[in-house]
Amino acid sequence: MTLHLGYGTNGLTDLRLDDALNLLADLGYEGVGLTLDHMHLDPMAPDLTERTRQVRRRLTSLGLRVTVETGARYVLDPRCKHGPSLLDPDPEARAARTALLVRAVDVAAELGAHAVHCFSGITPPGTPPDTAWKRLTEAITPVLAAADRSGVPLAIEPEPGHLLATLADFHHLRGLLGDPGPLGLTLDIGHCQCLEEATPLECVKESAPWLRHVQIEDMRRGVHEHLPFGEGEIDFPPVLAALAASDYRGLTVVELPRHSHAGPELARTSIDFLRDALTRGTATEGAAPC
Repeated sequence: MTLHLGYGTNGLTDLRLDDALNLLADLGYEGVGLTLDHMHLDPMAPDLTERTRQVRRRLTSLGLRVTVETGARYVLDPRCKHGPSLLDPDPEARAARTALLVRAVDVAAELGAHAVHCFSGITPPGTPPDTAWKRLTEAITPVLAAADRSGVPLAIEPEPGHLLATLADFHHLRGLLGDPGPLGLTLDIGHCQCLEEATPLECVKESAPWLRHVQIEDMRRGVHEHLPFGEGEIDFPPVLAALAASDYRGLTVVELPRHSHAGPELARTSIDFLRDALTRGTATEGAAPC
């Protein structure tokens, strides 16, 4: 049993992309969660196609796998964090987010990525729930069509404070859309600890059939703060053993977006922590009686 470990570039924003990729390969990571943003691979730049091809060649030369992530804070609106979203009251604003996600799918296909990550966004004040879900389903449908054409699944992430905040919300969206094949799940292990009624271990087991991407960090119950491993409350060995034993074969990406100032060191300590925790978790599981 094994995991394919990666590290998110949103936690290495003080490094040039080439330097970040070299660092991760040298540390033994198998892949990278590549956030499309101005400092690494800018999805709004006129040279996106050529730059994407260059990144693909670099990933290939380093033997790194990739997931495309779309959580850049100000890539569309320099004054509104994560704006506009798929839930924006303005149809043109929603369309801008949809277009960005379709572009992300195209980038992912060019890179040979195993998934494209996204999230719903926060429900605007005064918006009835039915209206918010209707906006989400309509705005995400063209992205799913692009994912279907490209063969790269869309992996939506339950995010604390968003319309789609929990695993139950993910399944609600699946039902509204008729359970489309290209729609999968990004499971953030820390978010499970923060918000879900089930434990992170139970979340992994329950969500395994829909996993297309996994993000991982430490976290405390009820506090949405991404923490370095060992600073939160998660019991990682059984969680990692369950992930390794599942059918999920994508990347498990360390997600520390507010720790770029210490990114290189945290990338080193994180992979050491995860390898040790996986070894302990699988050893315990192997020793369990039948």
